[in-house]
Amino acid sequence: VQLQASGGGLVQAGDSLRLSCAASERTFSNYAIGWFRQAPGKERELVAAISRSGGSTYYSHSVNGRYSISRDNAKNTVYLQMNSLKPEDTAVYYCAAAQGSTYYLKPGSYAYWGQGTVVTVSS
Repeated sequence: VQLQASGGGLVQAGDSLRLSCAASERTFSNYAIGWFRQAPGKERELVAAISRSGGSTYYSHSVNGRYSISRDNAKNTVYLQMNSLKPEDTAVYYCAAAQGSTYYLKPGSYAYWGQGTVVTVSS
């Protein structure tokens, strides 16, 4: 499956952004999706994930309560709504897909990756 992440940009602290991850396959509903981010000099970290049905979600401690992940399987798209953005949210954001009913926490569990979209939050 090919993934296309979009929606990044330059915003001020406190603003919101919505990222989209569009998939190329009609079997998109077979994949759990994770949103990762990687800041300069830091390891890639999982910030949110969603099961293939959308019934289960995960958020990292750093974004819990501010980010919301959702999916529209009819549109082959997963969204990441990011509210109350902080400068420390600045990173390249990647979406990734893994076959299976549930989501996974480790990057190595995801076989398919999008190209990344840059989010920059100024103070």
